[in-house]
Amino acid sequence: MKQALTIAGSDSGGGAGIQADLKTFSAHGVYGASVITAVTAQNTREVRAALDLPVDMVQAQLDAVFDDFDIAAAKTGMLSSPAIIAVVSDVLHARRFENLVVDPVMVSKSGFKLLRDDAIEALRGRLVPQALVITPNLQEASLLAGMPVESLDDMQRAAHTIATLGPKAVVVKGGHARFALAVDVLWMDGKVSLLKPEGPVQERSVHGTGCTFSAAIAARIALGESVENAVRNAKRYITHVIRHAHEPGHGHAVGDAFYFMEKDDWET
Repeated sequence: MKQALTIAGSDSGGGAGIQADLKTFSAHGVYGASVITAVTAQNTREVRAALDLPVDMVQAQLDAVFDDFDIAAAKTGMLSSPAIIAVVSDVLHARRFENLVVDPVMVSKSGFKLLRDDAIEALRGRLVPQALVITPNLQEASLLAGMPVESLDDMQRAAHTIATLGPKAVVVKGGHARFALAVDVLWMDGKVSLLKPEGPVQERSVHGTGCTFSAAIAARIALGESVENAVRNAKRYITHVIRHAHEPGHGHAVGDAFYFMEKDDWET
């Protein structure tokens, strides 16, 4: 079984963060390991509090995982401080790790800031250049590219600008934007492609989709797919995850990572 690693925060509500990542890895038949960078108090309605783990504990987790497992791909999520970004970057560089998917998590769906203002430059200068793939949403792409992103053309320009920082591929996610509803822009090898969902799009607010999408890309890279195929197949996967989302709490819906498993599959 191939192995993948998530380096991210913990979501006590189970819909995003390492919980969503590990579900996604399992759904792809990939063994998942985790390095927790922060603990959050959240549910489907909101993030109420967040606490970073000490940097030496983040490094200890990274070393423990890499000393034992053959990690084929990794993804990052919530890395809230310059110090945490630096230690993750340093360990990955020292290990000559290449198959890195960066989800530049900055703000939660409820508006809670998950990336400190002084960490944005650390993200741009330290981790983004190490990424095989980076998956910013419109707000994150705007901050990373240093420009407003208010049209499909802006998404393409932002993807090109972010690509100059060093990642091999950039996926700017359209999300709920009226000008690009569920349409993503993939920049790779100097070429731009539009990733459109298959079938009709139901506009709904689903928690943890960014985490799930980046984890699916990492899982598929771990399985040996090319970057472009991994991104395109992850797009198909997250589209189904959103369509089958359910409401375990009283706030945002949560995607169903195992949408393809019927209830009858559990019956003996």
